[in-house]
Amino acid sequence: MINTQSIIDMTTNKETISVLNSLIETCNNGVQGFRTAADSVTDPRVKTVFLTRAAEIEKASEELAAEVRNLGGAPQKSGTVAGAVHRSWLDLKAAVTGGDDEGILTECARGEDHAIKAYDSALKKNLPAQTRAMIERQRSGATTNLDIVRQMKKAT
Repeated sequence: MINTQSIIDMTTNKETISVLNSLIETCNNGVQGFRTAADSVTDPRVKTVFLTRAAEIEKASEELAAEVRNLGGAPQKSGTVAGAVHRSWLDLKAAVTGGDDEGILTECARGEDHAIKAYDSALKKNLPAQTRAMIERQRSGATTNLDIVRQMKKAT
C-alpha cells in the first residue's frame, strides 16, 4: 500500500531543498562579493565591516546547507556564474576596478537588495515552519546588511 503522506513529504522536501539551495547560491555570491569589496576599498573600517558581513553570510549559508542535509538533500557548494545575483556582483567588480569606495558601496547595496528579494521569493513558498523561521531570520540579517551599507555610503 502506498503511503500518500510519504509521497507528499518527499515532494515537499524536494521543493524545500530547491528553495534552500537557491538561497545558498545567493549567500555564496554575497560572500564572494563582500570579500571582493573588502579587498578593494581603501577605508580600513569599511574593509572590516565587509569582512564581518561576509563571515555572517557564510554562517547563514552553512545553516541553510545543514537544513538541506537534514531534509536528505545535497547542498549547493558554490555560487553560480549565471543569474541576477552574479550579475550584481559583476557590477561590483566593475566598480572595484575603478577603485571607487562609493561605487563599491553602491554595488554592495544592490547585491543585498537582490538577496532580500531572493529571501522574499523563498518566503512565498510553502515551507516547513522551522525552515520558514530560519529564512525569516536570515532575511532580517540581509536587511541589516543593506542598512549598514547604506549608512556607510551616506558617511562617504
